[in-house]
Amino acid sequence: MTAFTAGTESRFAQARQIADAVLLEGYVLYPYRASAAKNRLRWQFGVLVPPGYGTDSGEHSHQRTECLMEPRRGDRLAVELRFLRVQRRTVQRATPTGGFETAEELELADRVLVPWDEGVEERVELVVTVDELAGAEVVRPFALPACEEMELLRGPGGPAGRLLRRRERVDGVLRLTAPEVPGPYGARRLTAVVENTGAWVPRPDDRREAALPHSLVSAHLLLGLDRGSFLSVTDPPEWARAAVAECRNEHTWPVLAGPPGRGQVLLSSPIILEDHPSVAPESPGVLYDATEIDEILAMRTAALTDREKREARGTDARAGAVIDLADSMPPEVLERLHGAVRGLREVTGNAPEQPWWDPGDDPEVDPARDRVLVGGHEVGAGSRVLLRPGRRRTDAQDLFLDGRTAVVEAVLHDVDGSVHLAVTLEDDPGADLWRAQGRYRYFQPDEITPLEGP
Repeated sequence: MTAFTAGTESRFAQARQIADAVLLEGYVLYPYRASAAKNRLRWQFGVLVPPGYGTDSGEHSHQRTECLMEPRRGDRLAVELRFLRVQRRTVQRATPTGGFETAEELELADRVLVPWDEGVEERVELVVTVDELAGAEVVRPFALPACEEMELLRGPGGPAGRLLRRRERVDGVLRLTAPEVPGPYGARRLTAVVENTGAWVPRPDDRREAALPHSLVSAHLLLGLDRGSFLSVTDPPEWARAAVAECRNEHTWPVLAGPPGRGQVLLSSPIILEDHPSVAPESPGVLYDATEIDEILAMRTAALTDREKREARGTDARAGAVIDLADSMPPEVLERLHGAVRGLREVTGNAPEQPWWDPGDDPEVDPARDRVLVGGHEVGAGSRVLLRPGRRRTDAQDLFLDGRTAVVEAVLHDVDGSVHLAVTLEDDPGADLWRAQGRYRYFQPDEITPLEGP
């Protein structure tokens, strides 16, 4: 087990820009104050709690990444586990007797301090040869001891207070295997499991906030090969599709990282991303990762009152950096956030004045009278149906309607020959309003079950 090579470190450095966006996703949200309701329920991604916290909590104690890789002879695998460790901050005010007392707020000239959970970045690094992974499981345990820090705060007349920061012990293990995949290409199935093995056990009245200091937060993996490459789990080559379909990923999703066309680095993220994700080059700060939304946030942040900015600076150093950035951003930098052209294509010829197929002018199409056969029953406008959204649905709003009854308002055909049923919910008190505005929910015939009765 040796250190990263210069090439691996360089490739990881490029991938860390998007990995940092994953690490700090939702860390602190506009208006960047601890008092804001949206900043009171934090740490929503990649939280690995101690196993004693229990599965009934809805949290998990492990992540499992599986993917295919094509290593070269004598290749090495570099692994970097990255996560935030919760650091609980207590605010204390100086007393006239020279002591300190815990306070809910401490106002200083430049900031307003309140109790807050800070996130300290931690890394666990491991380098193994691919040959080591062929024979047996490689296990890398790690332990981060508890520690405390004190920061004295001074005012005009001497000590104004202090901040007490405490980190709890965090234990975990990283497990790696990479057996060969049958076939002529020399591929291997890499399995990387990250587990929280902490011995902390909650008391009966402990809630999620008590488990967080013992957890791995925003946990994700960077995996790199010296010379070989990883295969895309989203779009694998044809010969590897069957083997990729057998990969099991739990509570994380692996994507190719780095420049398009290269596969030496893989990011396994608790947030589902596409292959080769990137942060907009116009975005100037760590908590900025887009364009127009960053422009809106920058302008709204600059418009906060002085008191609100002091509260944000006292909430967290990262929030304070966002405030400082918004206050100091030159106009030319702000302008670059106002949209961006990523590519151009030539358009030749004149656009037709009318579409090549207009259902309104087609006498063979009548949404109000057309019928479609579903399970031996004709279904059309006025039919009662039971909604059964298919698994291909990615919109949670549609999945919530599973098992609800609806009335078909129209049968629609598209240019590809597919049929769609426009429906309104039977128990929706606003159905008449949606109907009058022509706003419906749409399902395909295999996503409904016909019901008897008008």
